[in-house]
Amino acid sequence: MAVPKKKMSRSRTRRRKAMWKVPAPTVATCPECNAPTLPHRVCEECGSYNGREVFAEQE
Repeated sequence: MAVPKKKMSRSRTRRRKAMWKVPAPTVATCPECNAPTLPHRVCEECGSYNGREVFAEQE
C-alpha cells in the first residue's frame, strides 16, 4: 500500500485545497437595452426583467 513518508503540514494541506479556480460568472445581455447583466436578475440599466418593467429608471 502507498503510505506517505512524512506528515503533510496543515498549511500545505490548506494551500493545496485553496488552489482551485472559481469560474467567471456568465454574462447575459438584456433583450431591452442590450446591456450586460447577470442571468435571472433585473437589469440595472433599464429595470426590466422577462420583458416587463420591474422598477422605474433612475435618472
